[in-house]
Amino acid sequence: QVQLVESGGGLVQAGGSLTLSCAASRSIFSANAMAWYRQVPGKQRELVARISNGVRSYAEAVKGRFTISRESAKNTVYLQMISLKPEDTAVYYCNLEYDEGNYWGQGTQVTVSS
Repeated sequence: QVQLVESGGGLVQAGGSLTLSCAASRSIFSANAMAWYRQVPGKQRELVARISNGVRSYAEAVKGRFTISRESAKNTVYLQMISLKPEDTAVYYCNLEYDEGNYWGQGTQVTVSS
C-alpha cells in the first residue's frame, strides 16, 4: 500500500503560478509511471502530465505552461504550473503506478480567478 499526500493548491489570479507536490510513503524510484490528473465537477478526470521511463508527456491544454518533475530522494513528484488560466481550475490528483497497483492521492484544489 502506498499513501500519497498532495499539497500546494490554492487560489491564484490568472497569469499566476503554483507548484503542487505529491509526497509518497514509499520510494518512487520503482514506480513505473508518475502522473498528475485533474477533475472538475460533472466531468471525467483527465490526464494533465505524466512521466514514464524518463519520458514526459502533457495534455495539449497545458503544454508549455506545466512541468512535471520528481525528486526521488524525497519520494516527491511535483507539478509546476505557470501562466495559469481560469480553465485550469480543478481538483488535482497525483497518481503513481507500481507493478502491484495504481495509487491516488486525496486531491488538492486549484482555483484560478479571472
